[in-house]
Amino acid sequence: MSRRESANRLGWNAVGLALFVVLAFPVYWMISTAFKTDSQIYSVTPSWFPTHPTLRHFTAAINHPYFWTDVKNSLIVVLATVGLALILAFFAAVALAKYRFTGVKLFIIIVIGIQMLPQTGMVIPLYVVLARYHEVNKLTGLILVYLTFTLPFCIWMLRGFIVGIPKDLEEAAMVDGSTRLGAFVRILVPLVAPGLVATAVFAFVTTWNEYLFARTLLSSGSRQTITVWLSFFTGGSRAVDWGAVMAASTLIAIPVIIFFLIVQRKIAFGLTAGAVKG
Repeated sequence: MSRRESANRLGWNAVGLALFVVLAFPVYWMISTAFKTDSQIYSVTPSWFPTHPTLRHFTAAINHPYFWTDVKNSLIVVLATVGLALILAFFAAVALAKYRFTGVKLFIIIVIGIQMLPQTGMVIPLYVVLARYHEVNKLTGLILVYLTFTLPFCIWMLRGFIVGIPKDLEEAAMVDGSTRLGAFVRILVPLVAPGLVATAVFAFVTTWNEYLFARTLLSSGSRQTITVWLSFFTGGSRAVDWGAVMAASTLIAIPVIIFFLIVQRKIAFGLTAGAVKG
């Protein structure tokens, strides 16, 4: 490797490291502030590390009314949305990738077009529709809304992944005596698993972090999601307790991190193999 190539690589590595620091610093500051004492948080001179770590802010957050209730609500909404989106998107993607029928191209265009619609512009129409069917202030109504935005992307991503799987594999399994259903289960499903994982990550993060529709559709404190709970949480009766707010934000980010760590081995392969095909 020449000196010029080494210098270019070093320069790009420096740029990448700088971008990582810029992106990671707010997360670090949130977590460190959650462990700091009040004297450190409100000090004129900022402190980069908590000198006397405390868990008082975490205790204040988890003992606040509706915290665990809204965490449960968020988990119900997220798991239901991700599960339904993966099942429906998988079968729709198989139909779009493996079969030719009238209107398939139009359907694909519609799927792409739905992703281009601004979500904020759909708040009032969706609210009116859900109010007509008495689904406002219900978790089921919020799940239906989340499906309208996660399904198109999931279908498009899984279709691109399935298109890249050779038909010869299924045909070879059927020649060896396997039924079409058996070839589907033993050949297609395992090969699509990385794509399902990558799609699940997108659906999980999108629904867990969503705030606008949850705030609009859910008005009862016992039926809200954790992101709505956080928007009302101040940690104090008179002033904002920033330590408690940062602790609550850290706790809310933990489920996403855990889910990412569980499936991270298949994420990179699923994204690169499925998102660029079709």
